Amino acid sequence: MPTIIEITDLSAPELAVYTKLTEAQLRNKLEPEKGIFIAESPKVIGTALDAGCVPLSFLMERPHIEGSAAAVLARCPDTPVYTAPRETLQTLTGYALTRGVLCAMRRPKQHTVEELCQIARRVAVLEGIVDSTNIGAIFRSAAALGMDAVLLSPSCCDPLCRRAVRVSMGTVFQVPWARLGEKNTEWPTAGMDRLHKLGFKTAAMALDDRAVSVEDPVLQAEDKLAIVLGTEGDGLAANTIARCDYTVMIPMQHGVDSLNVAAASAVAFWQLRAK
Repeated sequence: MPTIIEITDLSAPELAVYTKLTEAQLRNKLEPEKGIFIAESPKVIGTALDAGCVPLSFLMERPHIEGSAAAVLARCPDTPVYTAPRETLQTLTGYALTRGVLCAMRRPKQHTVEELCQIARRVAVLEGIVDSTNIGAIFRSAAALGMDAVLLSPSCCDPLCRRAVRVSMGTVFQVPWARLGEKNTEWPTAGMDRLHKLGFKTAAMALDDRAVSVEDPVLQAEDKLAIVLGTEGDGLAANTIARCDYTVMIPMQHGVDSLNVAAASAVAFWQLRAK
């Protein structure tokens, strides 16, 4: 059984990962091997453990220790468990939304684009998507609908930020991902060049008079296809679209011109999945 540590307030320095550190500080970009993320709910924590993520500590209400969190705690006998009354924990912003259980975990080693693309046939490429809810939803669709990997432009939101992890229901640990560079100057030219050298044809999801339908059999016939999705407001940049092999749109009805990027990703992933 893990060591149970009772706390009466949230000011203890060992709780800083839950109470004080920003997402950027948790990520620890300068020393990525020391990076941390927060997983919420027993289901998501269990999925992270299945993927090999290393737990550092837990924070939860006492009833969960022998209740909903018992199974994950049994897998982590050497990990400290901090517990406090609900009234104390609810002073922690957002805690009431976590189903009562938080876990601080070591960030896994990040993959390279080349590692992921060696055996992949379908990848999702995200450009400038900064909304963590959309990132989480896209990862969930990618896991469910046949994407082999997710690649992110340098300006995208961190998939391991707290909200993205929660919205994804842990699928950020099931679908491998990598960044197409760390500097904005590495996208789109250098990033697109890497994809093409790895044998991928690129399909820009965009509204364009020259766009082909997502149902076009030519797309399905491609052996290796990268589905490129743009930012929430303006969509893909014009120079990104120009560098793609295809421009693709989802046929709409009732005068609707577009879908939210997370919804559009689900349609595109399903239609263009490898068969």
